[in-house]
Amino acid sequence: MVVSTVLAPSLVAASDHADPLNLTDPEANITDLFFYPDGEDMILTFDVRRSLRKPKPYNLSEYLYQIHMDFTTPVTFGKPDDLARYGGTIETPRLIHPDVTISIRLNDDTSVKELSSKEIDTSKFVRYTGVRDDPFVFPRFFKQNAIAMVIRVPKTAFPPGQRDFILWATTSKNGKRIDHVGRSLRSQLPRFGFLNDLDPKDQVAALLKRKAFLDDTYTFFRQKRESWSKGIADLLQFTFQLRKYDAQPDVMIYSTQFPPGFPNGRKLEDDVVAQACATGDCLLQEISFIEGDWPRADVNDKPFLKTFPYLAEQWPDQAEPPAPTASIWPYVILLVVVLAVVFWALVELIRRLAIWLWRWLRERFASKTIASPVR
Repeated sequence: MVVSTVLAPSLVAASDHADPLNLTDPEANITDLFFYPDGEDMILTFDVRRSLRKPKPYNLSEYLYQIHMDFTTPVTFGKPDDLARYGGTIETPRLIHPDVTISIRLNDDTSVKELSSKEIDTSKFVRYTGVRDDPFVFPRFFKQNAIAMVIRVPKTAFPPGQRDFILWATTSKNGKRIDHVGRSLRSQLPRFGFLNDLDPKDQVAALLKRKAFLDDTYTFFRQKRESWSKGIADLLQFTFQLRKYDAQPDVMIYSTQFPPGFPNGRKLEDDVVAQACATGDCLLQEISFIEGDWPRADVNDKPFLKTFPYLAEQWPDQAEPPAPTASIWPYVILLVVVLAVVFWALVELIRRLAIWLWRWLRERFASKTIASPVR
């Protein structure tokens, strides 16, 4: 019961490309967020809909895609480990808030239905929306497309002298948030799935609370003598237990004080799988070796364009593989039935043994009473 309580939320709620496992709104599934300078402009790329190959139209019109930017919450750069992992440190994450939100709605043919912001002028934005090659450097998503929203934002749209940016993106439907992305790759790791419907300002408190629970759970299983209990502890530690360096909100940090590129924003060519592994998150690195060739691919499967919107052209439309139709539930039900039969047989055996023992004791007592002389 403890294990199922720990694992279940992470398995169904994580985002960013390969997750969630139970994907009921594929057009809401965020795959990538990029932010980097290009001359006097900033390029903002927001991709959704993993593993796309089927032709238009798609089910896009009911979703709201939003990019949020915080210009005023302080970011510091004095901790080398945070700088390497996150691009900086947010000392007071509870203060994170959107100073600017850019909202996008798409038509089912991927054209723009609405692009707006209450805080900044969007009239000078150069925009592109459509199907493009998925830019994630990861074998599972090679020869796959995504739906891209690319915006060229003049630097003059931001406050004068703005140096530090905090960004994150969300998708929602009927006012309910479905997906979240901040620092690239982070929400694809199973241990962060529960953050998906939380605002960044609330995430660190949730991380610390969950870490305490998971640490206690790990210790419980690890301190038992059975090998299978230690095996559960090992699985929990590698896949789901939160690390001491995880207590930062899931946002992207970009600062003009440092060269652009992950984790300082993200450029298209960044190999985030290898870069994240260098600071402690190697799950995707291992999978890229398992599913890919040797040597491991460290560039995109298609060259990026040199002109806007920079993403590589899409792969040709084709029929997507059918969704799995086989269910695990018949096997679960069969296992439950077998266990129930075994349990019933054990109970019946014990019941019959008890009846036999009672009768034997009663007959033995009766025989001793008859054999005893009356005085």
